[in-house]
Amino acid sequence: MIVLGIDPGSQYTGYGVISCDGPGEHILEYGVLRLGRYDEHQLRLKKIYDEITAIAARFCPDECAIEMPVYGSNPQSMLKLGRAQAAAMIAMLNREIPVTEYTPKQVKKAVTGRGNASKEQVRYMVRAILSIKDEDDNNAMEADASDALAVGLCHVHRHGKGGTQRPASWKSFLRANPDIVIE
Repeated sequence: MIVLGIDPGSQYTGYGVISCDGPGEHILEYGVLRLGRYDEHQLRLKKIYDEITAIAARFCPDECAIEMPVYGSNPQSMLKLGRAQAAAMIAMLNREIPVTEYTPKQVKKAVTGRGNASKEQVRYMVRAILSIKDEDDNNAMEADASDALAVGLCHVHRHGKGGTQRPASWKSFLRANPDIVIE
């Protein structure tokens, strides 16, 4: 299964493509769409739509996971964020790729175990889960890209489709794997 994770934004939109066929998950591509050079918001939305459509054409994801905006003190910013999310969702839906939304807390909890984890903690865990070493990280993974990969990992872990299924607790993990306990 291939999952496209998206962290939408009107200035920066992160994306990450994960393959979860076989054991574990593997990165196919990740990056950030830089939208600040477009003065008009409508042009930014078109760029999001066009770029996400192109990514979908390259990788043919089976599913898409996207982070949803849930709060904000500035109504105009929230409106722009919602529009960015909608542009990415429409790009997927036009290709008949199912889209699942996750709150930031759901994503953080799925990847770090804590719903209030920092961006640095999310980035650290994404790199650990996907076995990204410094010498392999030519793009010096930015927060928007690691957030998008975290959204994709959240989807894989919550649905358990081909990815590493996370145990509910250490106790349940130890019960399911008694052969690895050393006394």
